[in-house]
Amino acid sequence: MKNTLENSLKNSISYQEYKDLVKKLLAENKSTGPNQSADLTNYSLLNATRMKRLDKNIQISDETIKEVQKITEPVTWLLLTEGWCGDAAQNLPVINKMADFNKNINLKLVLRDENLDLMDLFLTNGSRSIPKLIAMDKDNNVLNTWGPRPDIATEMVADYKTKNGALDADFKQNLQLWYNKDKGKSTQEDFVKLMRKN
Repeated sequence: MKNTLENSLKNSISYQEYKDLVKKLLAENKSTGPNQSADLTNYSLLNATRMKRLDKNIQISDETIKEVQKITEPVTWLLLTEGWCGDAAQNLPVINKMADFNKNINLKLVLRDENLDLMDLFLTNGSRSIPKLIAMDKDNNVLNTWGPRPDIATEMVADYKTKNGALDADFKQNLQLWYNKDKGKSTQEDFVKLMRKN
């Protein structure tokens, strides 16, 4: 596992580099990942707009800032993502802004489909769900993980799948509306709980 983590870290990029990469690909009418389609490009375009808005407007609570600032040893938050992923677009700006409050947090991003060996070590219910964050200490020991979405949204997804068998377009749209109303609060609450465990 450690070798896989270290190899992925070598190929990781910053949040700004990730946004620049998505923007560059969109200019070529492409999305991240090996599979290309008009749908994936459209999702990426929508997500880039969402992220830009969230980068400007997201508010980090005083409680979250206090918890983030308690981290006194260097940690890496390694995040698996893709440009077309709606959950990633809603959560990455929140995670980035939290990391900005402590120089001990090094946020690094990798694309899932270029790092499947890493992804397969951190599956969610057997699936390659993203975003997936792996928090590590300075020796690259895994402290904890988070993802692919806040606990409340995870429950919403599970309940809907139980009742309807699968997620449909209506649910996905409602989930994005939920994210818009939540304004990153649930993601912050999840991270506060995680940080208090360490």
